[in-house]
Amino acid sequence: MNRKVTVAGAGNVGATTAQRLAEKELSDVVLIDVLEGMPQGKALDLAEAAPIEKHDARLTGSNGYEASAGSDIVIITAGIARKPGMSRDDLLKTNAGIMKSVTEQVAKLSPDATLIIVSNPLDAMCHVAYEASGFPKNRVIGMAGVLDSARFRTFISMELDVSVENTHAFVLGGHGDTMVPLPRYSTVAGIPITELMSKERIDALVERTAKGGAEIVSLLKTGSAYYAPASAAVEMAEAILKDKKKILPCAAMLEGEYGIRDLFIGVPVKLGQGGIEEVIQITLTDEEQAALNKSADAVRDLVETMKTLG
Repeated sequence: MNRKVTVAGAGNVGATTAQRLAEKELSDVVLIDVLEGMPQGKALDLAEAAPIEKHDARLTGSNGYEASAGSDIVIITAGIARKPGMSRDDLLKTNAGIMKSVTEQVAKLSPDATLIIVSNPLDAMCHVAYEASGFPKNRVIGMAGVLDSARFRTFISMELDVSVENTHAFVLGGHGDTMVPLPRYSTVAGIPITELMSKERIDALVERTAKGGAEIVSLLKTGSAYYAPASAAVEMAEAILKDKKKILPCAAMLEGEYGIRDLFIGVPVKLGQGGIEEVIQITLTDEEQAALNKSADAVRDLVETMKTLG
């Protein structure tokens, strides 16, 4: 295969991302992590599954960045989870440092790559990667809306007992409690969900979507979601590698769209070979726009906090 995707961070999200990329035969995969032996072991384990899964993707594990040179896409999942006694500011500062270091190294070796950011807090980490890489805004993209929309679609499917393939949903805004699911633009086989269930049920699904990550953390006790986040990152990578021109909700740097400027926030975009090829502007009601503005304010606060933490 002549395409290469590097996954920085070989934890659960990163390793599952590598698995999905390889099994879909989208590219060769380089898995990078600072923990000695871990990326090498996971890459070898995945390679040994290839004869059974019937793919010829090459998998490489490394503690250094040299193997990532010439990557088409770099998916960054590196970062730490919040530990007991750790403040949000501590988490923000630590992960910003990791993101800056990783981005600088991959950008140097793959100057034409598109970056897909998965690390949390997602929207703030996009800003770090954007500044550290020096890449144009169309080649720095945050994975949030694809995951949040998938969760919303899952809950719609469960509620109405219909195939998930029939469900479509849009979730805008920052990745967190202030995200903005849009029921008007969410459909089952083209029928708006507002025609299929009561406002009370829709509101319940919207709330469950916003708290989707926390729900999984509370069930797992010692970890967070990784199957769906990995699938979401790979859907974005596939759209870019195959130049699909697929419209997906992603965190993008806005320059006036939706009345928001100089901020990464989740909006529908067209993904193709050039990364973000277009920001799709949809008409929002006053209530939806207010919710999006509130979400943007929350992201801006995080970015400002990060600057003061140095």
